[in-house]
Amino acid sequence: MHRTKNMEKVLTEAKCIKVLIDHHQQPQEEAFNYGISDVTKSSTCELMYDFIMASPYANLLNKDMAACLFTGIMTDTGSFRFSSATASVHRAVAVLKDTGIDHSAIYENVYDNFSETRLRFIGNALLNRLDVLYEYNTALMAISKKDLLKFEIQTGDTEGLVNYLLTIEGIKLGALLIDRTEERKWSFRSKGDFDVNVFARTHFEGGGHKNAAGGRSSESLEQNIKRFKEVIHQYEQQLQ
Repeated sequence: MHRTKNMEKVLTEAKCIKVLIDHHQQPQEEAFNYGISDVTKSSTCELMYDFIMASPYANLLNKDMAACLFTGIMTDTGSFRFSSATASVHRAVAVLKDTGIDHSAIYENVYDNFSETRLRFIGNALLNRLDVLYEYNTALMAISKKDLLKFEIQTGDTEGLVNYLLTIEGIKLGALLIDRTEERKWSFRSKGDFDVNVFARTHFEGGGHKNAAGGRSSESLEQNIKRFKEVIHQYEQQLQ
């Protein structure tokens, strides 16, 4: 429920049947009457597709629905490059394609539709906000509220920024910290066996998947950076 932020209290207190369809680890199952959380699935949209296909109404799947499902599957699989893009994912996409969706147009609308200032923001972040801790095979990037205001960054403009960190040779953990108005937001990505879900849950009030997770903190940007650099010592062996 905490993922719904301001709606958490309303949804928790609502006296209705609640259904869980999710693919994150350690779901809040006790808050729901029915449902499933399957961490082996690539995305919640893949689970929604399976749900539709298992229902008596699969024939009602139309182009607009397929476009939404494809978008969710595409983004959560990193455009089908993550290991979560299993054979069943590609079979599902084939069915979605048969409805007539234009996957090229969907990709362009999601990834090739940003402002010039966002590109300049990314350049500034890579040049001036990147801290590479080679002794821990870790890259850290911290974005201040000042940067967000200077480049007029909107919600969603920082999506994918953390993935740049893992493109550095030898880096196994990428951590992105952003100073939002209400709190500081963390994004973690990893390669191999390093579990950022456990890392985020243990230190930064977060969670997610083994190789992709998020976190939050009410502490300042500087305090978060200091704490990250302190706790990363504990994982030196795991990150070698």
